[in-house]
Amino acid sequence: MHRRLAVRGLVQGVGFRPWVWQQATSLGLIGWVRNTSFGVEIDMHGDAHLLDTLQARLWQAPAPAKVEQVDVLSVNASDAPTAAPGKPFEIQASVINALGHATTIGADLGVCPRCLAEMFDPGNRRWRHPFINCPQCGPRYTVTRSLPFDRVHTSLARFLPCPACDAEYANGADRRFHHQTNTCPECGPKVWLTQTDGSADHDQPIASALKLLQDGGILAVKGLGGFHLVCDARQAAAVARLRQRKRREGKPLAVMLANPASIPPWASMTPHEQRWLQSPERPIVLLSQSERARQELSGIAPDLAWLGVMLPYTPLHYLLFHEAIGQPAGTAWLTAPHDMVLVVTSGNAGGSPLVIDNETATLELAEIADGWLLHDRDILARNDDSVLRVRPDGSACFMRRSRGYAPTPVALPTRVGKGLEEGSLPPSVLSMGALLKNTLCITQGDRAMVSPHIGDLDAVDTRVAFTRTADIWPGWLRTQPDALACDLHPDFFSTILAAHMAHTRASTASGVQPLPLIQVQHHHAHVAAVLAEHAEEKGVHEPVIGLALDGHGLGSDGMVWGGELLLVQEDEAQRIGHLWPLAMAGGDAAAREPWRMAASVLQALGRTDEVSRRFSAMPQAPMLQQWLSQGSQRHPVTTSLGRLFDAAAGLLNLLAPYTQSRYEAEAAMRLESLATTCWPATALDDGWRITDDLQLDWRPLMNWLADQRDAAQAAAVFHATIATALADWAAQACARHGVNTVVLSGGCLANRLLDDTLYAGLIVQGLRVWRPAQYPCGDGGLSLGQAWVARQRLIKQTSCASPSPPV
Repeated sequence: MHRRLAVRGLVQGVGFRPWVWQQATSLGLIGWVRNTSFGVEIDMHGDAHLLDTLQARLWQAPAPAKVEQVDVLSVNASDAPTAAPGKPFEIQASVINALGHATTIGADLGVCPRCLAEMFDPGNRRWRHPFINCPQCGPRYTVTRSLPFDRVHTSLARFLPCPACDAEYANGADRRFHHQTNTCPECGPKVWLTQTDGSADHDQPIASALKLLQDGGILAVKGLGGFHLVCDARQAAAVARLRQRKRREGKPLAVMLANPASIPPWASMTPHEQRWLQSPERPIVLLSQSERARQELSGIAPDLAWLGVMLPYTPLHYLLFHEAIGQPAGTAWLTAPHDMVLVVTSGNAGGSPLVIDNETATLELAEIADGWLLHDRDILARNDDSVLRVRPDGSACFMRRSRGYAPTPVALPTRVGKGLEEGSLPPSVLSMGALLKNTLCITQGDRAMVSPHIGDLDAVDTRVAFTRTADIWPGWLRTQPDALACDLHPDFFSTILAAHMAHTRASTASGVQPLPLIQVQHHHAHVAAVLAEHAEEKGVHEPVIGLALDGHGLGSDGMVWGGELLLVQEDEAQRIGHLWPLAMAGGDAAAREPWRMAASVLQALGRTDEVSRRFSAMPQAPMLQQWLSQGSQRHPVTTSLGRLFDAAAGLLNLLAPYTQSRYEAEAAMRLESLATTCWPATALDDGWRITDDLQLDWRPLMNWLADQRDAAQAAAVFHATIATALADWAAQACARHGVNTVVLSGGCLANRLLDDTLYAGLIVQGLRVWRPAQYPCGDGGLSLGQAWVARQRLIKQTSCASPSPPV
């Protein structure tokens, strides 16, 4: 019996072919397995029940492999085998389809326990090997030049395997059988330490690097997806020097600890949080920092309740901790508490993209670092650390989705009968995201791939990196988009580049016409990103109530939105309500200076004459009071919840002694952190009103807040009241429109008090609630939402040759 199968999913770069070989060999089958452009192809011969057994086992492939689809390409009871009887099952050379790839590469993962056991065994030939990895761990995306995933297409291509590694590669019983990035100390990349004077230590680079840190220095370490800047977190002078050199005055820094046992002195940790910390993806997890951390690590996350913590995930990280405790044999030290706490932050100057190559690191980080821990394995793609917090139910709320998760795709099933013929592929869309926390997304067939975090596009260097990614991202899959999608804002660099690309690239459908450019309103895209996450759930194509809560987004009326109630169905969105409008006193400056938003609130409350007295430390206060007394029409108006949080922080004077935020959302983050000290709190019964036209009037709450003297209690009541009011608002909208599903989205959901209380308030009313759990709640998820809307619209259309109007 002969059977040929096509296997789709995460099946390249994860040891899937060797595993299939082992299964087929154990069953006595003959034939072959190989990588292809769509995934993996298997050609096998043997008794029918044995073929059935292997086909059933494919779904049990060990992590990180993930089989999503198995198609039978051919079955023939009498077909002659392609391998001679008795010939063993083979792993054949990969086959590339010039028409495009329908597979992807695995994400970069932390080093696994089995590799750690080898790494810290003095009798193993990989003792303290800085690049140890296996099919279940290590770099994939960041070392891949193109697909299929073969060594020749990776940055390991120039490192020729030694005889011992070759023997492992050829041995079907070895766990590194056919492992494409296999290396050892004999044949793999090398590590060295470079000092600022140009000298290099090739003999004891780890020991020298540790001494530099212990002496209070700042070390640039080449990691998986880019460089880190590292210093001793317990040396306040070193932390202050890092902040000063990197021009990162107040923004929180992340720390790395040796293992979970080392965390309790510095932060509390739930079982769910520990599970995320120890996952192979190794994200930064926001934990509740201890009083000791506030005292001894005061420069890490000043005035915040949360401490960003991660565990080692590269061999180099582990070697620094291993060196610090004297290079013990074995792995017992991996479960014992250790004192060393390292600041580990992105290796870039303020506003610039993550540095990924040695030459750029020694040039651009020269004014920051005192030394560079380098190696000669090239990083081919940026992939910054992922950041998340963990909800009470164990799900994640991502702030940044990157290393460990990107570019793992999300499935986008298509319903046939709405403009798409049976058997035809949905159109491909390249969506460009927005301005801040930018990512790209490309759809291909029944999936969407979101790029790793790129950054804020207000810096020239980041724009260059963004443009390059937009150029190579489709080529990486050997596909060309049928349309582009972007934000409505005409001044965003992502919008400008999308318009340029639309006019310079021909549509694959027409060959000559410009690509359709579909502009998607900012908050519609926020809601749509969550719908894309839930694409396989019942009701995703039915109307939902979307609650989009963030700091800024251009509305379809040209105004600044940010607290929006939307009725959404597939590619259509209708604004059915919004927060009570608030003037932005001083225009864009109000987004940086929360006291200005507080002054606007006082004007909205009829208390304008209090502005100059309350904010007497601000030289502009008297003039601003005069302007506000003449009416809010002098200033742009916003419905943003983010700006309302700023106003609350301004009324409580939480940024003192600073007059403006030193980083995005600082005022809101400090307000939340202060509220945790008095949490839980009870909402004000009369703290809000909902008008007939579904405006949420926050003025009763803010009028109460303006008279409070206990800032912590006031901050807690503010959070409880806003969350309860939003739940009431969304529930009323559901009742009016006959909808039972609420979608929560937007950057304000990064606030755990708001997110959890709002969610609970909706659930208790019997509503189904969807919120982002796989992609960022903020602007990092916008590209996915844009792609969802554009793809749905194109599917409905009979032709995608003409641009669609903006939402």
